[in-house]
Amino acid sequence: MTFLTNGLWDASWAWFVLGGVLLVAEIILPGAFLLWLGLAALVTGFIVLAAAVSWQMQIVAFALLAVVAVVIGRQVSARARPSDHPFLNRRADGQVGRVFTLEEPIVGGTGRVRIDDTIWRVDGPDLPAGAKVIVLKTDGAVLVVGAA
Repeated sequence: MTFLTNGLWDASWAWFVLGGVLLVAEIILPGAFLLWLGLAALVTGFIVLAAAVSWQMQIVAFALLAVVAVVIGRQVSARARPSDHPFLNRRADGQVGRVFTLEEPIVGGTGRVRIDDTIWRVDGPDLPAGAKVIVLKTDGAVLVVGAA
């Protein structure tokens, strides 16, 4: 019965509550970071429940577990399934290597090309309208082209 009266029961529940709050916060504010801290808090709660440790050691245990959990979490997320839309937020990068017809001539190094329903600005050597160009690279939302 000394286990319940020496404060360890309360300390372990504090860690369980902290872990639960962090896990709920992860659901509300997703970012896959609070999840790992919440799990570290829960494990710290189990450690406190199983062994009599001082509050200083509890903080150290939580800090170490948090670092380990975040490192493991980063490794897990790095191995996540690759996207089936790799250029979703980088549309310009998806145009590299494609050949298009100039909508407007390239004059002074700048021109325009129509790709699907969008007019893109292109930089490259001066070429007349109707010339075929290949996209060599991107510079932000500008396509860098060369003669095809």
